[in-house]
Amino acid sequence: MSRVQHPVQNSHNGGPVSRSWWIYRGTGQPLPDIRLADVLPPPPGWRAFDGGPVLPPVPADSAETDRRLGSVGRATSRQNPHDIDMINTALLLRRPLLVTGRPGIGKSTLAYLVARELGLGRVLHWGITSRSTLRSGLYEYDAIGRAQASLGRGPAAAADGGTAEAVPEGGTGARIGDFVRLGPLGTALLPYELPRVLLIDELDKGDIDLPSDLLHVLENGSYDIPELVRARHHEGRARVFTDDPDTTVTVTDGRVRCRAFPFVVITSNGERQFPPAFLRRCVRLDVSPPREDQLAAMIAAHFRDQEGRHDDMIREFVERSRQNGGLATDQLLNAVFLRTAGVREDDESWGELLEALWRELSGAP
Repeated sequence: MSRVQHPVQNSHNGGPVSRSWWIYRGTGQPLPDIRLADVLPPPPGWRAFDGGPVLPPVPADSAETDRRLGSVGRATSRQNPHDIDMINTALLLRRPLLVTGRPGIGKSTLAYLVARELGLGRVLHWGITSRSTLRSGLYEYDAIGRAQASLGRGPAAAADGGTAEAVPEGGTGARIGDFVRLGPLGTALLPYELPRVLLIDELDKGDIDLPSDLLHVLENGSYDIPELVRARHHEGRARVFTDDPDTTVTVTDGRVRCRAFPFVVITSNGERQFPPAFLRRCVRLDVSPPREDQLAAMIAAHFRDQEGRHDDMIREFVERSRQNGGLATDQLLNAVFLRTAGVREDDESWGELLEALWRELSGAP
């Protein structure tokens, strides 16, 4: 297996930093002429999985990635070497990366940076709410739709000319796989040739038991779909929908087991403590506020021909962010957009607009 040494510039002191073991280099730009399969070492024995049959890599969602990161090839600035260390550690150990930090600091962006640079395809996004459950992340089963189809009234029956027979669970009517859709977590654990990137966003907003519920799945890289398990004797190979648009896969005997453990980014705003058993299974990264050069690169990536034209605004943004406990990066992007759209800073309204855009995130009036 080839090993690639990546010299990296440390923007803190200007000195060179070299990590011969780095796979991800922290630019968010696609690796030129390098296949991840050629440079990614095998997993540790206790994190190796044998799911199959192996699925090919999925294409990237370029529109979504560009929306979040800006266009490929624009100016970039490397992340902190420590952040890159932790990302590569999670990648090599096949462990989830728990990313903490204040809101709007760019935690979820890490998933898209890794996916773009390493060519890992579309990012699977599971946004956590107070109603999220482990099952909703793994799969959904439309029991009502299947019952209607079995009685000849549902969509499957209509597609079959309305001839589906009314049969109980385990019968031979409508195919049960037609009513199963894998969620983001369930899709990420399919046996892909290369790791999928899964973003579990704002886990601390979920039910208090959700982190503990995740432990078994993240540790074992597999899960069962009980509805398919019960039907395996007459429908051992079920074709089900995935979280990727217009995509189906075959699930055998109701069991899903990964091959390449996904690169899982779990974000948290620090609103709640997680159980020790969960924390010890994660690589933990506390993200620092972006530097001025990183903010400048972000603006250059989103606004064509604007590199170096907003340094004064960046400095003002950084200073104000320090004073009021932190601003979100999209607050800076909004201000730059107004400036590029023709709002002049000598207009009487500019100061009021900036105050409105750069209000504290605490919700204070």
